[in-house]
Formats: sequence, C-alpha cells, structure tokens
Amino acid sequence: MNALAVRPVPHPPALVAHADWSTDPRKRAIARAVRMADGSYTALAPKRVSDLSDLFARLRAAGGAGGTVFMGFDFPLGVPHPYAKAARIDRFTDALARFGRGSWKSFYEPADTADEIGPRRPFYPNRPGGTRRQHLVDGLGLAGAGELFRRCDHPTELRGAANPLFWTMGAQQVGKAAIAGWRDLIAPALRREPDVRLWPFDGRLAELLARPGIAIAETYPGEVYGHLGLQIGAANRSKLNPAHRRDDADRLLGWAARNDVRLSAALAADIRDGFGEGPDGEDRFDATVGLFGMLNVVLGHRAAGEPNDMVVRRIEGWILGLDAATLQPRTD
Repeated sequence: MNALAVRPVPHPPALVAHADWSTDPRKRAIARAVRMADGSYTALAPKRVSDLSDLFARLRAAGGAGGTVFMGFDFPLGVPHPYAKAARIDRFTDALARFGRGSWKSFYEPADTADEIGPRRPFYPNRPGGTRRQHLVDGLGLAGAGELFRRCDHPTELRGAANPLFWTMGAQQVGKAAIAGWRDLIAPALRREPDVRLWPFDGRLAELLARPGIAIAETYPGEVYGHLGLQIGAANRSKLNPAHRRDDADRLLGWAARNDVRLSAALAADIRDGFGEGPDGEDRFDATVGLFGMLNVVLGHRAAGEPNDMVVRRIEGWILGLDAATLQPRTD
C-alpha cells in the first residue's frame, strides 16, 4: 500500500485493457485482464491491436452483456489550459468532436512552417529542419514554453517530465500518437457510441465504472514503473533492452502473486522472457505494465488521483494513478 491507497472500486469492471499506442499499427499492443467468477482477475498475454473500426465492439463482447470495460491508452487526453483559452475551448470532449471538421479541418495536420501554426492548427513540425519549440509558443500566442504543458505533464518523484502535446518531432514526442488516437479512434467513438466515456471529463472513475459501457483513461507506463517498483526507466535501464526487461520479471510476477492477479501461461512466459528479442518487445512490455497499473487502481492499491480542479476535469485531463502531491516544478 502507499500514500494513495484507497478501497477497491465499488463496481469492478468485467474487463480491464491497456494499449501501448504508436502511429505505426505494427507497434500497437493491447493487454487484457478478465474478471473471474470469484472476483479475481486473469491477465492475458498482449496481442497486436488489429482493425480500429471494431475495437470497442470487440472489447464490449469480451466484457459480456451489460458489462463494463475499463480501457487505458498511453497517449494524452486533454489539452493545456493556456492553449484552451487561446483556442476558446471550454471543454475538451466538446472540442474533440469538432477537431478535424469545418473550421477545425486542419487541426490534425502538423504545420510545415512556423507561420502555419495557430490555435486551430497546433501540431508542429511536420518535418525536421530549423524547427524550435519557441515556434509553437509564438504561433499559439502563449506566454512561454511552460504553457505548452498540462499540469500532469510535469515531472514527479518517480519519473521525468512528459513531452508537450503539440510537439511532433523526436523519439519521445507524443503528438503524433495523440493525433492517431484522437482522430482515428476516440473522436469517432464519441460521435457514434453513447456508452463510451472519458475519465475524468465525464465523471469520477467510480462513477464511470458503475455504468455499463467503456470507460477510457489516459495512462503513462513511465509513471507506472515507479508504482510497481520496477528498475526499468532508471539510469542505464531501458525498456528497449530485452535483458533489462527480463531483470524486472520477478518484480512483475511478484506483484501479480501478491495481488491475486492470475497470469495466463503465455503471459507468465512473456514476462520471464522479457517479452522476447523482437522489435515489438518494448510495446508488449509497456502494454502489460500499463495493465498492471490500471489493476493497481481497480484493486484499491492506488487512487485514480485526479485533483478536485475543474481545469483538470474539463480541459487538461489527468494520468491515471498520478499523485498530484508528487508533481515538481519544470526546469526548462
């Protein structure tokens, strides 16, 4: 237990799932845990995310008739408040329905040049070469680089700072994953599927899990490493290295045993093997770590963590399990 320990959620979901996301469909992995008749969960080996058009329909089917699915994605859900003010966005979910349409038709097209950046075309750059984050600051009319970040993007005691939402260049950027996730999956689902809800925008987690349908949360495996006591992500420990992933096998297996989370034979073998030597090993590792982080919240070993702040709950969103008390000032 820890400082954020709480009671288990009162209405445990029938299915918990977590996707490690990428702009490359070959690097999208999803791990699932099914609630059993005795109330425990059985976690399954991660698989590649296939066709997005029926992903939520398949999750509903796996959750059973009238069941609740708790789904996590490791891309941002929400926008920085200073940007929202400049763009006249009062509620993220309302804006999400407009992005890519009408006067917002260029929203998902990363700007090629600095002069193309604006509140309705905020992603940048489309290609490398002479680009700087200051171009985003100026183009979006912000007061400084710090306003590119949401509150939950700040560093914590457990990990470094997340990258700014609208920046789309470099190995650690999250902008392109957000574009793919919002445009191709979340926004279409919100328009056509009334039982899909976003945490914390549509309510507190316990409220969302008490209703049949699909509750979606933002996750960050880099945050969960600390929650589970993993060494990965520490100095000289990389998830890209299969040996380093294997070094955390006992910690992952031990967490599951202590929390009565049963593992399929395939998942247990994956964990012991560090998820293999293939190029998708890091993706399946993070899909599983994210799943365990979600179960940590469902089982009551960590609170969902969102502050009682309407800016967070309406505009910026929150990372599941993040303790606001651990946030630290940015240094850039």
